[in-house]
Amino acid sequence: MTNFPFDIVGFDLDGTLLDTHRDLGAAVNHALALAGRNKVPIADVRDLVGGGSKRMLGRALKLTGGMLPDEEFGQLHESLLEYYEANLAVHSALFPGGSAMLDRLDARGVKLAVVTNKLERYAKSLLDDLDLSKRFYTILGGDSLGPGRAKPKPDLLLEMVSRGQGGCAAFVGDTTFDTGAAAAADIPCVAVTFGFNDAVPEDLGASAVIDHFDELIPALERLG
Repeated sequence: MTNFPFDIVGFDLDGTLLDTHRDLGAAVNHALALAGRNKVPIADVRDLVGGGSKRMLGRALKLTGGMLPDEEFGQLHESLLEYYEANLAVHSALFPGGSAMLDRLDARGVKLAVVTNKLERYAKSLLDDLDLSKRFYTILGGDSLGPGRAKPKPDLLLEMVSRGQGGCAAFVGDTTFDTGAAAAADIPCVAVTFGFNDAVPEDLGASAVIDHFDELIPALERLG
């Protein structure tokens, strides 16, 4: 199929492409247990995600008694990452309609990418475990370009476009980190309502908002 308005479509990972809250929640609660804190209900983990694992852990600590000194926090964060790396694909899966949506974009000749604030090695390992890596020409993590260049800065999205040899690009996300990065990169962003939204979806500053992946291609066509 031809005449699709975008050459590249990039996706955030946690809360956008994949529902990862149960595996992230297990890692957070593992860390909280090591700190002698109460567990966070798994359903509430959705409200903690966004901006990377340090922010997620920090939010969990604030909910359960307050932050720790920097050295203790650093050790606890490392324990969280170790646990997560060993258990990152136990429950995680594409959101409903995700596989068919990716197929439809591929049939239109669209280049697909993942741009996440998750560490690159974890993103690649998770997508490998779910047999999804082959769908994407590039997988960029929060550390892919070095410190201080993760979303909401535009750097990762600009690198996504560069690795795709340029062209018209759009991004799909669920938080202000995604919409902020897209705006800074001058790329339209579609927000999903089913993710780990850190604001009311309609207030995220997205170019369009969708409730299901069945709505993504029509939304991109309208934006184009």
